[in-house]
Amino acid sequence: MKKARILVQGIVQGVGFRPNVYRIAKARGINGYVRNLGNVVEIVVEGNEEDIKTFTRDLKIKKPPISKIDSVKIEELDDITSPEFTGFNILESSSNFSGSSVIPPDVATCDRCMEEVMKTGDRRYRYPFTACTDCGPRFTVTSSIPYDRMRTSMEEFHLCPDCLEEYQDPEDRRYHAEATCCPVCGPEVFLYHEGRVESNNPLKEAARLLDEGNVLAMKGIGGTHLVAGTIDDLPVIRLRKRLGRMNQPFACMSPDIPTVQSFGEVADYEEEALLSRNRPIVILKKNKDYYLSPHVAPDLHNLGVMLPYSALHHLLFSYTDSPAYIMTSANMPGEPMLTQNQEIISKLDGVADYYLLHNREIVNRCDDSVVRFRGGDLAFIRRSRGYVPEPYDFSSINADLNVLALGPEIDVTFSLLKEGKCYVSQHIGDTTKYDTFLYLQKAIEYMMGITQTENIDAVACDLHPQFFTTKLAHELGERFSCPVLKVQHHHAHAAALSMDWGVDEFICIAADGVGYGDDGGAWGGEILYYQGAKYERIASLIPQKMPGGDLTTRYPVRMMMAMLYPHYSGEEIVDLMKTHYLDYFPHRGKEVDIVASQLQKKFNLTETTSTGRVLDALSACLHICGERTYEGECAMKLESTAYGGEDLFNIPLKISHKEGRAVLDTSGILISVLENQLEGSIVKDLACSAQRAVSQGLAELAITAARKKGVDIIGGSGGVFYNEAISMTIKEVVEDAGYTYIQHKNSCAGDGSVSLGQAAVAALRCGKKS
Repeated sequence: MKKARILVQGIVQGVGFRPNVYRIAKARGINGYVRNLGNVVEIVVEGNEEDIKTFTRDLKIKKPPISKIDSVKIEELDDITSPEFTGFNILESSSNFSGSSVIPPDVATCDRCMEEVMKTGDRRYRYPFTACTDCGPRFTVTSSIPYDRMRTSMEEFHLCPDCLEEYQDPEDRRYHAEATCCPVCGPEVFLYHEGRVESNNPLKEAARLLDEGNVLAMKGIGGTHLVAGTIDDLPVIRLRKRLGRMNQPFACMSPDIPTVQSFGEVADYEEEALLSRNRPIVILKKNKDYYLSPHVAPDLHNLGVMLPYSALHHLLFSYTDSPAYIMTSANMPGEPMLTQNQEIISKLDGVADYYLLHNREIVNRCDDSVVRFRGGDLAFIRRSRGYVPEPYDFSSINADLNVLALGPEIDVTFSLLKEGKCYVSQHIGDTTKYDTFLYLQKAIEYMMGITQTENIDAVACDLHPQFFTTKLAHELGERFSCPVLKVQHHHAHAAALSMDWGVDEFICIAADGVGYGDDGGAWGGEILYYQGAKYERIASLIPQKMPGGDLTTRYPVRMMMAMLYPHYSGEEIVDLMKTHYLDYFPHRGKEVDIVASQLQKKFNLTETTSTGRVLDALSACLHICGERTYEGECAMKLESTAYGGEDLFNIPLKISHKEGRAVLDTSGILISVLENQLEGSIVKDLACSAQRAVSQGLAELAITAARKKGVDIIGGSGGVFYNEAISMTIKEVVEDAGYTYIQHKNSCAGDGSVSLGQAAVAALRCGKKS
């Protein structure tokens, strides 16, 4: 008989892996034990060589549905020093370990649990917190490692005899299911309205209140949603006024796929994402029969939809005929999502009419993830619940250093690289808000704790000297006595894309709203030659003036004026603005004159190569959107207008050279669009052609750069690449020229993965793994 020690690494804790190992061993007649060692599951077995080989194979083939095995290491043990085994046992987790521990993400309630919830007479009938080892909360309830009930927010709920029996039975799917409970011993849900509302069925009452037009705050798994009806306009408008979000699209939850198909187009790959255990919000196109209120996602051709991911949600829909409810994060703009009951009640006073709460603590808030498909390829808009904190594999670039990367400033995540694994945080948000900045620091401490990270070898951050994350990076650098490595924003975008595909050299089209450049300028339409730790700026959009600086991001007609100014006289531009665009200036004609004066006298002007600002200007030019009230609004509405149009206009492209690099003349594109618009051309067709012209221009710049540098891969990164039409046009042009095109698949094209790219660049600068 031989003895072997098997170390399994990956997402193998809190997912029923140990009882699964037990069942495989029993079936094979193998003796030994299994236990958690923090960053790995340790299995020691005794048997003949063939049995051990078959057992090891079964570990991979018959693993639990939400587990993920990254590596299996087998060591032969000395028969003399290792004891004899009687049977196979599951040992308690060891707290004596070093290294990181991967806490699995939260996943949707499984079918077997939902069968129990909906089965009359079952002891978990209509119980909203039903879970097992195959489903339920993990990350959001875990306070420390190793992942055991005593280290979760379920600790205060002592198991009743029936639940305890399941919990202690290795043959039961609830064996060491740390979130398991029942109505006798688990959390409870209740309604609140100026005091606790007495109700035998709070969820049924909540559905009735929603269907009567009320707004509810609903505490869930990783945070709280504001919930309202979607059929009548009044509840939606009421919620918008209370939040001060008059135009930003709201995400919805719908009970099932057939219902979603009644108002949205659902491709096979979108259905797969909707039904996945991760249950993200999926951006879907509205169909021709769309009947939800137009105020849910105003002036857009698409909307975000998700399916229920907890028994709480399923039960709510069981009491209503509503096809969908608005489910938007319950927080004031820019602030973290609310998780504490008293905080929910106090901060949402005047926003919510009623509060559907529960008494289980949310240890880690975690916003819903958001995905979109471009030509059938998935793109993360926000990678959070259902995916965090599953790490990325960085072992190919550095398996030794501990690197903390803090991201940009607004759409922030942070990343922690340890032992070749890069853990990207949940969505943090806008760190210019004090509460969010505190949340960032708390989340960093938590991530360092669960990964057993005591020291940091390098801190990475953005180039911008005034970002709060940059200032925090220097504080952390002093705390850990380590260097602070500044990474240019678009270099980080390119690096995140490189990690998605495992490429270390390519041409990256980096197109977004803004990123602080090496020259201190506002970049955002760049062609970069990416080479890992370094990059070269090869080309860009032509720099454009921004009269009033950031005012142009809110009022894009100012950007339009600046882009036209070199090609028209001041008098012609003023006349054009006052005749056709006066309503887009808050101070009317007086403001037009001031902007014209700024351009003429060259004061209070900054420059940008931003693709986002160009798209905004085109949106204003076509009278699609004259004021940005949420991030990306003008460009998103341009895309939605273009969605119904045809590319009928041959907009000329002009590429010249400036400061040693090729530049695309975006003013020429705007002038062509304006002239056609003034002639009465159909707006949706113009919008389609305008987007395509910008896309073709960027693609041609990239192709020229690839030819110059002798590389055959071109990629796209930055928030502009959430636009499906732009992404697909660039892909088409690049591939038609014979180049390979890559785009984000496991990371965000936008700023949500900047920290991931910063971590990669920092690790590369510090040297390869030893």
